[in-house]
Amino acid sequence: MAEAHAQKQHPYHIIDPSPWPVTGAISAFVLAVGAIQVFHGGTILWVLPGLIGVAYTMMVWWRDMVLEARRGDYTPVVRLHLRYGMLLFIASEVMFFVAWFWAFFDASIATDAANEFARLEATGGHWPPEGIEVFDPWHLPLLNTLILLTSGTTVTWAHHALLHNDRRGLIWGLALTVALGMVFTVVQAYEYGHAAFSFGGNIYGATFFMATGFHGFHVIVGTVFLIVCLVRAIKGDFTPKEHFGFEAAAWYWHFVDVVWLFLFASIYIWGGAGGVVHG
Repeated sequence: MAEAHAQKQHPYHIIDPSPWPVTGAISAFVLAVGAIQVFHGGTILWVLPGLIGVAYTMMVWWRDMVLEARRGDYTPVVRLHLRYGMLLFIASEVMFFVAWFWAFFDASIATDAANEFARLEATGGHWPPEGIEVFDPWHLPLLNTLILLTSGTTVTWAHHALLHNDRRGLIWGLALTVALGMVFTVVQAYEYGHAAFSFGGNIYGATFFMATGFHGFHVIVGTVFLIVCLVRAIKGDFTPKEHFGFEAAAWYWHFVDVVWLFLFASIYIWGGAGGVVHG
């Protein structure tokens, strides 16, 4: 009788008490304060405590979720709700990037009388602003576009391999996706290092670096997400029927791909049309 009462009588997962939401919030706050110090002339060391705290929280929180999955806590009802949660998270990320696209288009095509004087002051009356040398969209930006599109193909290959219980194909597909994500980050860092404009002092640089920079940050997060999935795949964690962790990472990666296509078309191609190409 005691064993019957101890058994779970519902399909839901009651989460165990966890300190990680608290440590994550504190680490994020410390990271934000450090970033503010860097923006005001401080060294990059200001952000290290926050970064270490956030990274540690991610590691131990994901570890606990993996252990819960291995215990069988993620029933079909729980997995359905996890999918809803991931979809809502991606929807919130879409709105996050809408803000940066809005800022870019407002600065570049605002025509109302109230903004006309400010726009003339900031841009010289045309876009790209006077004195700005833009990137050639058909050089490194096109290369990064091809890299991300290829990575979308490899992560899809990994997903299909998993559904067909092809462990070798899953691991190779994930490994190639991670490698392509790293190459994308390196190429973008090289591009930033050779930009003819800076973040401060002009509206073009501010909107450009905020939009593409946050996308680059999302690529790094997605790459870490996929590395975790790769390690789990090597350990044999995923099965054709239970692999939401991998599925969520693949959704996130495809979202990153789509955002980049919009960035490439609107900021690099349209936003730089008519400007002086650097180099």
